[in-house]
Amino acid sequence: MKPISELTPETAKKIQYVFHDIDDTITNDGKLTADAYRALWMLFEEGIQVVPVTGRPAGWCDMIVREWPVEAVIGENGAFVYYMEDGKRKEFYHPSVPLESVSEKLNAIREACLKEVPGCRVSKDQPYRVCDLAIDFNEDEPKLGLDAAQKIKEVCERFGAVAKISSIHVNTWFGDYSKVDMAKLFLTQIKKETDFSEKVIFFGDSPNDEPMFSFFPLSCGVSNIRPFLSHFIYLPLYLTKGQGGYGFDEAVRWILQKRRS
Repeated sequence: MKPISELTPETAKKIQYVFHDIDDTITNDGKLTADAYRALWMLFEEGIQVVPVTGRPAGWCDMIVREWPVEAVIGENGAFVYYMEDGKRKEFYHPSVPLESVSEKLNAIREACLKEVPGCRVSKDQPYRVCDLAIDFNEDEPKLGLDAAQKIKEVCERFGAVAKISSIHVNTWFGDYSKVDMAKLFLTQIKKETDFSEKVIFFGDSPNDEPMFSFFPLSCGVSNIRPFLSHFIYLPLYLTKGQGGYGFDEAVRWILQKRRS
């Protein structure tokens, strides 16, 4: 990994999209920092299209795409993308999202996780979800750590579900989709991009961001990714000095400085 300061002007000038995780990538201690939010506006004013890519629920994503300076938001780990067009909020769901109700299957997973991993709990944002289940191991107290998260993941997979570990939750669902899948669909089907390898940079902080790091040639981790590095095969190309939103702001300033140099 190289310092984000080593991004070249030639590379920075080709960037048209900034895709980024939310929790612990543009937040610190659970809060969206003023610096990070200002960085989103700086990108918007530069004409760079911003797309949050998150495990957070549909209800949150509806608010984000309406009120933040973003082009779109990919939510629930790739189940859908919400975007604005002609002043209207539109949505695109991944074709593999189950049409039939999966609530009974997810309820069984929930009960097994709560029983088998002491201290874990259903995420407080669960009421606003439409496609998945989020088990909290590290957002609210007690903080359980990655060993507990791995146990939760194993329980979910025992039921035949997909499960991904973020910095705060284990998200689990039924359906063959991912953040990468929806990012590709958004770029090719909605934005009509054919070659975006040099147009997109992705920012993340945790193991569930690894597929995005491996897919996009341009990627950057904020420095709080360091404790997770032993869990990675594919690392981000760049790394910030700052953590979370401070690191994101640092990187955005470098991108804009290099574009104008």
